[in-house]
Formats: sequence, structure tokens, C-alpha cells
Amino acid sequence: MASVNKLIVIGNVGSEPEMRFTPNGNPVTSFRVATNWRYNTSQGERREETEWFTVVAWNRLAEQCNQFLTKGRLVYVEGRLRSRTWESQEGEKRFRNEIVADKVTFLDRQAAAPLPEDSADEADSGELSPDDIPFS
Repeated sequence: MASVNKLIVIGNVGSEPEMRFTPNGNPVTSFRVATNWRYNTSQGERREETEWFTVVAWNRLAEQCNQFLTKGRLVYVEGRLRSRTWESQEGEKRFRNEIVADKVTFLDRQAAAPLPEDSADEADSGELSPDDIPFS
């Protein structure tokens, strides 16, 4: 039986990308992405929750993310979930979920790549419609 491990996140970059290199010389860039969820409580109070994701990009994608992403940019990230555990220098056990990116698309006006022609009007308004989100 086949299995699927795929995450899609659209949010704002919450930290400056950090690029480093493996011992073999492969570039790897990590950055944080924040998504917001707005809802009303049963008492009618408007609430907003922020969820943070750590994104890891490798090789050419790592170089592009490091070069073009800055804190605050709106991005579309597609990738797989990876869970890591390690021991800190203090001997404490650490755990982190990460998105290993297959695709990162810059969605705001500062994007290096042009937006598709059919969504240019929506891009000017700064809002995304469900039709703007590509699912494959």
C-alpha cells in the first residue's frame, strides 16, 4: 500500500534564512514560517492563533531561499514532514518537526519569479483565493 507524507504551508517568513554547508559541501538553508488561524469563540470573541513551522531546503533551493527570502515575505512551501531527535550539549533530549521543502514559491510583490497571469489581479489585492493554491 502506498503512503503519503506531504505538507503545504502558506505563511510569512518569521526569521532570516540561515544557510550552512554539510561536510560534503551541500548547501542547506533553514527558516521559520508563521501561519495564522482566525476564529470566533462561542462567546463571539475574535481570536487568532499562530502556528510556527521550521523549513529546511537543500542544494539549489537552499541557495535561492537564502538569496531571496527575508523576514516578513509571504511564501508557499511544499514538502514532507521530518521528525528529528538529538541530544543538546547540556545532555537534554531535543525534538523538532521540520518541513523538508521540495518547492518554495515567493508570493508577495517582491518575488523574484513572476506570478501567473491569471492570478495577477488577486495578487495586487494582497489576498489569496482557493483557486490560487496549486494542488497536484
